Parts: sequence; C-alpha cells; structure tokens
Amino acid sequence: MLMSHLQRSFFALAVSSLLMVANANAVEEAEYTVVVKEGDFELRQYAPHILAETIVAGEFEDAGGEAFGRLFKYISGENKSQQKVAMTSPVGQVSSGEKIDMTSPVGQEKAGEDWAISFMMPASFTLETLPEPVDPNVFIRAVPARHIAAVRYSGGWNEEKYLKNKARLEGWVKKMSFKMDGDVIWARYDPPFMPWFFRRNEVLMPVVKPAD
Repeated sequence: MLMSHLQRSFFALAVSSLLMVANANAVEEAEYTVVVKEGDFELRQYAPHILAETIVAGEFEDAGGEAFGRLFKYISGENKSQQKVAMTSPVGQVSSGEKIDMTSPVGQEKAGEDWAISFMMPASFTLETLPEPVDPNVFIRAVPARHIAAVRYSGGWNEEKYLKNKARLEGWVKKMSFKMDGDVIWARYDPPFMPWFFRRNEVLMPVVKPAD
C-alpha cells in the first residue's frame, strides 16, 4: 500500500531528525566520570578543559545570539594562525586550513550583570597550541578538574525551563550536602535546527563533595 503524502512527509521528518541526532552524538564532549547517579541527577568529576569565551549583555534567551557569532568566527578561522576549528569534522590538531571539532556543550553563565558564553575546545589542544583570537572580546580560559552536579532535561531553550531545572538541582545539591563552588552553567548540546524533543540540555553546578 502506497504511503500518503502526509505519511511520506512524516517519514522524511523522522529520518532527518534521526540523522541530526546521530551527527550531534558524534561531537566530542567534555570528559567526565559519573561519581553519583540518582534519577535525573548526577555528580560528575570533570577533567581539566579549555574554553573559548566571550561576555555579552542582554536577557537570558537573547544573550547567545551575539556571542555565538563571535565564537563561531573564532573557530572558523578568525584567529592568528588562521586555523579553522569546525563543529562537524574529526577531532585532531591539524595544519592550517583544516578543520577541528569543537566539543560540546555550549555554556552560559552569569558574569556580573552580563552573560559569559563559552565553546568548549577539543581535548587535543593546549593553551599553547590553540589559535589566538583576533577579536579582543574572545578569550581563552583553562578550567581545572572539578566536581559538577548536573541535571539533564529536553525541550526548548527558554529561561522558564532553565529556572525550573536549576531549582530542582539546587534541591538535590542541598539534599546531598554538597557545597556550591562556582556559578551555575546552562549547557546546550545540540544545534538550533535539532527538533526540541531531541534536544539535550543540562544545568551544571560546580560543587565541593563532602569527604567520605
């Protein structure tokens, strides 16, 4: 029996969505070990990593636009070595003009009255080997190993969902007797064209784990 036009359209959308999920899942992520898991909550031990970061003013849901443009230009070759840092190619440090994957997630956290937006850099880079940004508003920052409390959720990128899950995470952190040790981070793992029901979002909170 031939599929109707509506069925064919739905099938095409489903296949496209699955392909996008597969591509997104292929992106290198920040390295961590799960120390504690309880439902949607995790305590993770993150390895040291490097961020490309920029500071922007604006509302929660608008801050990412300007910042994304700056950071994307940096990873696309607007840097002193003219080396491209791409979001979709195999990971590795290569010669000028070739592409290197950016790891996920894209982070957003408060910086005074503004927002700090960051792209995580591939583990193959060090502070010495990363290209130097041309834009003075983009800077490179090393983050040491640390414990992070995390809660994962799907859906749209809006402040309401973020605040709801931030409150959930704060409750779990209090229950576990962890001590907050830095600014809360809103982490997005997927590109804007990813269907909302496939998106992976997280609220991350640096913490100090009590001694065993």
